[in-house]
Amino acid sequence: MSIAEALDLAREAREYKDTHKLLYFDPYPFQKRFADNSLHYSQLLQCSANRIGKSEIGAEIMASHLTGIYPDWWEGRRFLRPIKGWAAGINNDKTRDIVQSKLCGEPGNPTDWGKGFIPKDCLGETVRKPGVPNALQGVYVKHVSEGWSYLAFKSYEQEAVGFMGESVDVIWLDEEPKQEIYTQALTRTLDRKGILYMTFTPENGVTEVVGQFMNDLKPGQFMMSATWDDASDEILTIGGKPGHLDKKMREQILQAYPPHEREMRSKGIPRMGSGLVFDVVDENIMCEPFEIPDYYMRGCGIDFGYEHPTAAVLGAYNPDNDCIYIHDTYRVETQTPDIHALALKARGCDWIPVFWPHDGNRADGYGGQTLAEQYRKIGINMHYENFSNPPGLGDGEGEGGNQVSPGLMEMLARMQTGRLKVFKNQSEWFEEKRMYHRKDGKIVTKRDDLMSASRYLVMSLRHFVSKKYMFQSKKKIDYNKSQRYIV
Repeated sequence: MSIAEALDLAREAREYKDTHKLLYFDPYPFQKRFADNSLHYSQLLQCSANRIGKSEIGAEIMASHLTGIYPDWWEGRRFLRPIKGWAAGINNDKTRDIVQSKLCGEPGNPTDWGKGFIPKDCLGETVRKPGVPNALQGVYVKHVSEGWSYLAFKSYEQEAVGFMGESVDVIWLDEEPKQEIYTQALTRTLDRKGILYMTFTPENGVTEVVGQFMNDLKPGQFMMSATWDDASDEILTIGGKPGHLDKKMREQILQAYPPHEREMRSKGIPRMGSGLVFDVVDENIMCEPFEIPDYYMRGCGIDFGYEHPTAAVLGAYNPDNDCIYIHDTYRVETQTPDIHALALKARGCDWIPVFWPHDGNRADGYGGQTLAEQYRKIGINMHYENFSNPPGLGDGEGEGGNQVSPGLMEMLARMQTGRLKVFKNQSEWFEEKRMYHRKDGKIVTKRDDLMSASRYLVMSLRHFVSKKYMFQSKKKIDYNKSQRYIV
């Protein structure tokens, strides 16, 4: 092969990769999680930081549905037929420059056509948008079933009336819409049992749209957040590529923002002020993962669920510095106790004591066994009785009650004094912590599964056990036909 032929092949390979971005996209874990949750939810919100790839995953999702080309890592919903889709931005210019650009290539640049997420050989006829240079009103996209999908580009300038009338399979709203636009868009997906997903940074605080996901999450709705740390040079994605926001760049950008915007811009946290339960900067409680020494005391808190997740939080206590380290978490919904038990066993909960709430005493099928008994029968070391706060002076064990506020106060005090640390790789825990808030003085009990499990964990410190002494001791004691190690 001549040098000229080799160069031609190299150019062809580069051109193919540039015009088939969908085939080579390597998501960050948070991007994959957002796409995968479309399998279980029809309304999804990624309420995240600036410049981390929200629009990229938004475009990837839409391109996959339009073409029927789903990557190997995809575990979300699939359409096996051509679809009708909408993609919308704040105004016509933003829709063209961001949404259309991410999907089709840079507007107005003929050499860039097909260098978005829709593969070039899948792009068909286009419809121009009148009065907006280089903007498309719609584009036909070839589906693997040999039919043609159609994507319409819209903007919030059209108001709610522009989102009426049609039935649509998939709608992507890039940037936050008004409530009436969101409602109309949602209505368009109902008869087709479609998907509506949004990707934005919550610049306007807890608006009506954000509030319904944060404060009143309904069945079929999913919300997640992601921060600069989730798209940093320290994160390795599925394919192992480095992130695009290095530490130096993040610091420079962060310092340029006004102080009151920094949490919102870098972490996607809506401005809630004193509404946050744990108003502590993530970095102040993060720590690098390390191997847990055998002499550390161990425990696990669990919060039962089905429609909402079953969540577990594992902690290790260092008696030398009075610090609890949350080192592992588990959060899965719509699964049975035996599935959860297998996951907990793999984390050491066949010997680590598991602290559980009072609803573990309810009989939940399976021959009249309580939830706690089901876990115990499978081999999980469930504590001998349900969770209670530490007893007061003169009270007996189990008389401390299960009030929420003492546990939250203890957790906050430990965070503020450096005595509660969380491994920095526990992204789902930090996501819940950032959104855990009060409304009208009351805790919003949505998306709080890991926070509840953490409270059971921290307030059960008196029952933690050490691996070093656990396996040296053979003494056991029987409590109501259940066993607990005594060390």
